[in-house]
Amino acid sequence: MVQHARSRTALTLYTSADDIHSHRTRLVLAAKGVAYDRIILKADQPTTDLLELNPYGTLPTLVDRDLTVYDTAVVVEYLDERYPHPPLMPIDPLSRARLRLATWRIENDWLPEIETILEGGRDVAAARRRLREHLLVSVELFKASRFFLNPEMSLIDCLVAPVVWRLPYLGVDLGKDGKPIVDYGERLFHSQGFARSLTAEERAMRPDYDFTPG
Repeated sequence: MVQHARSRTALTLYTSADDIHSHRTRLVLAAKGVAYDRIILKADQPTTDLLELNPYGTLPTLVDRDLTVYDTAVVVEYLDERYPHPPLMPIDPLSRARLRLATWRIENDWLPEIETILEGGRDVAAARRRLREHLLVSVELFKASRFFLNPEMSLIDCLVAPVVWRLPYLGVDLGKDGKPIVDYGERLFHSQGFARSLTAEERAMRPDYDFTPG
């Protein structure tokens, strides 16, 4: 039985087991080192408890005492401000705008292709090809810095890393041209907190992965 989130004193996250937006939020929490209660639900089966908190029934939904926050972008920026160390957004407005625009493009260009692949059907091969092309077009951005568009880990890495983690599971092979992206993934997967952000379902996407630092 799920305990009603409003009776809890800890931070509570309603999350799916394998959705990228939920993983993105869990990775922010892991990067911040924040303890929280995790309630895993199916995205298409919101509970009465969740609907009382969020009328849209969407995941992730975050409950912080008497405050309920939903919409992934709102949730992750709230967490960054609520727990400011380490900061996951740059200080200057120009860099912030660049990260937000890049996030918007990933959400609108990459994620729909992933949804098509996961749904199956005759469009899967084309979606894999388009996703591969989107990633390879961005390969220079993975070369420019240790992290994506920023010298330090930021909120956009918490979106990009879950995408890269899923590529083998999605059947997307970047080939030798995608090595900078694969290398980026290796750095992020071994960063503090990434393994903690995973659910059992997400670990099963790459069951033989070794998180031991090299």
